[in-house]
Amino acid sequence: MIRRILALDGVNVICHFRDDGYLLEGYGLMGRDDMARLAQFAHDYRRMIQGNADQLAMFTGMRGWTPPHGWIARGAVQSVCGVGNLVCVVEGADAPLNEILLELREISHW
Repeated sequence: MIRRILALDGVNVICHFRDDGYLLEGYGLMGRDDMARLAQFAHDYRRMIQGNADQLAMFTGMRGWTPPHGWIARGAVQSVCGVGNLVCVVEGADAPLNEILLELREISHW
């Protein structure tokens, strides 16, 4: 099911993980151990983003910060995108990150 994300331009790896960060399934150009580390990173990063969003909501008194709908950590050559319990590695500066996040969001509700 999540494998269809690999068809999007630039996506090299897609992983689905449990709420504790344990890798459930992963596909793409990465070994299983690296996918497990990616899943744990995504879990930890998601928790950090949620904490930051909670603080923004509290300090600003403005609604709409939580829950965060996704995140991107962008590098010079690769980016990592996450929504819910899904994370993918994307290569290339021209990758359609908005399209990828929308697909991740749709699949995360299945």
